[in-house]
Amino acid sequence: MNLSPEPHPRTTRAIGYRHNLPTRDPSSLIEEVVKIGPMGPHDLLVEVKAVSVNPVDVKVRAGSPTSDLRVLGFDAAGTVLEVGTEVTLFAPGDDVFYAGSIARPGTNQQLHLVDERITGPKPSTLSFADAASMPLTAITAWESLFDRLALNSESVGALLVVGATGGVGSLIVQLARALMPGVKVIATASDEIRGDWVRDLGAHHFVNHRSDLAPQVLSLAPEGVDWIFTAHSAGQIATYATLLRPFGAIVAIDDGPRDVAPLKAKSISWHWELMFTRSLQQTADMIEQHKLLHEIAGLVDAGTVQPTATEVLSPISAETLREAHRRVETGRTVGKVVLEGWAKEMPDRTSRGSH
Repeated sequence: MNLSPEPHPRTTRAIGYRHNLPTRDPSSLIEEVVKIGPMGPHDLLVEVKAVSVNPVDVKVRAGSPTSDLRVLGFDAAGTVLEVGTEVTLFAPGDDVFYAGSIARPGTNQQLHLVDERITGPKPSTLSFADAASMPLTAITAWESLFDRLALNSESVGALLVVGATGGVGSLIVQLARALMPGVKVIATASDEIRGDWVRDLGAHHFVNHRSDLAPQVLSLAPEGVDWIFTAHSAGQIATYATLLRPFGAIVAIDDGPRDVAPLKAKSISWHWELMFTRSLQQTADMIEQHKLLHEIAGLVDAGTVQPTATEVLSPISAETLREAHRRVETGRTVGKVVLEGWAKEMPDRTSRGSH
């Protein structure tokens, strides 16, 4: 039976796209009223209070056009309104944060369905805006370190974090310092100001990735590094092969190179990390994302890990979302761009369905 007092509404406000247009075009992202899909047995209906914008949002928006409104958004924080018939992890009234699934409508809608098994309890010490900055990047960072690279609290060695000022890199640095005391963290950034950011997050060393990377890193780790996390691997394979020790490992979150042959001589392993794999493939261990988000919430509430929201825009609207996409598209953002609080009313032209 449904544990909520009344059935969920059939429609909600949502922001998405139909055409691949630049952000300066008002039609690149539009707001409409859309139907809410049927609630699955493990689903939560969440009232979304805040969302953030990730590079994947920009990438998907630049992809194939669609006849129906494609709702983006892969981070949210909000309050559970209703639960599905088999939900055991949450109840109506619980505050949650999550990244959702790329196979379902995104989080840029006022009411949103998400599987409880990929949802975590919102850190109690955070605002909804700060909480919304974390899920996708925290899941990606956690899976990169512990699932792909198989690191743990006993690991000893050197970790190079390429792209440490981004959302994921910022969490990689913090988790490595907090949970792996034997790992030396070398973080890359593009200038001294961003270098200060990664050092404040806990990196032992900062190197400038706009200069020749190899001599800088090898001056800090003369025998090479043991692991590389990279958000920018295109054209870097030869450099990574130089920097890594034999039997080292790389985990990449970008689209990566097509030729990894230079890694063979040292038996270096290459790993992909896509945090949507569990939800997309409906793997038997989907609940691991709930568990890790629970761990992240505990680390945040203990003051061990901090959120990475650096820009907060308000309200959540097509206009502010276009501005957030524009900022992320520059590739120069530090941390995360977050939106919070829905406007009380939709713009007249979108409520009439024009775009």
